Amino acid sequence: MQQRQLGQTNISTSVIGLGTWAIGGWMWGGLSSEEEAISAIQTSLDYGVNLIDTAPVYGFGLAEEIVGKAIASRRDQVILATKCGLVWHLEKGNHFFTSAGHQVHRYLGKDSIRYEVEQSLKRLKIDYIDLYQTHWQDGTTKISETMETLLELKKEGKIRAIGVSNVTVGELEKYLQAGTVVSAQEKFSMLDRGIETELLPYCQNNHISMLSYSPLALGLLSGKISLDRQFTGDDQRKNHPRFNEQNRRKIAAMLDEFRPIAEKYSISIAQLVIAWTVAQPGITVALCGARTPTQATENAKAGQISLTTEELTQIQKILQVHLSDSSL
Repeated sequence: MQQRQLGQTNISTSVIGLGTWAIGGWMWGGLSSEEEAISAIQTSLDYGVNLIDTAPVYGFGLAEEIVGKAIASRRDQVILATKCGLVWHLEKGNHFFTSAGHQVHRYLGKDSIRYEVEQSLKRLKIDYIDLYQTHWQDGTTKISETMETLLELKKEGKIRAIGVSNVTVGELEKYLQAGTVVSAQEKFSMLDRGIETELLPYCQNNHISMLSYSPLALGLLSGKISLDRQFTGDDQRKNHPRFNEQNRRKIAAMLDEFRPIAEKYSISIAQLVIAWTVAQPGITVALCGARTPTQATENAKAGQISLTTEELTQIQKILQVHLSDSSL
């Protein structure tokens, strides 16, 4: 497993991280099996993944609880990342959405962060959080106040490093004026490359690691979403326009052109896509979701693949042909 430095800290992280949104079940059609989810987490650790990324809102506490159970005897092997800022225990900040009977607000005030960190520590059954990230930004609270609170928590030893997620360059500048940020977490995949224009270069120039989430575009780039696959319940893909039949055909044709490269390394299309992601300039970690040991193993092994410059150029040409006029 390749390793990279997190920001300018002494924390070394695997290039593949385990994202636990799906483990929480919420917006993924529910949790199929807690036992299997725990096994997926432990399998990730077995194969060299040391970064586990979670959040209170993932299953409204469930994902953190499951992660806590999974790492109970292996805390020293884990770089544990969680978040604050999406709250349902109070109605402050900006209302974001309503789900599962919860009114969720974006709020990063001192009172809430203090409450959230204690709840996360309790659910995870740990004494400190390695990377504490603001999940979504709150336009009603000054970033200086948010950062002041995070720096206090760091001084108290409850968190080791501060990260942000879903930010603009302007917001990140304000964070840096108030303190040190070691990472930003943003959506990035072959279909989502918006951060390459401004945010990613800014992070590179300021030695901020980029944690990319949804590198497989909710599974669309995995090569495993068949044309007749049906999504049910609260699965967010059920009515997502990207998953209509026309787009599935378009993506399938594109992925088919990747096969010669994947076959050269004896890897799956999903592993090739993940390997491409961590090979992109400025991308430090690809956060990959897994709900089963098999998925966890496949994701982790992608961290062993180093694509050549020629292969990356070949993939880029394929992307340009298939996506240049796409609304995906």
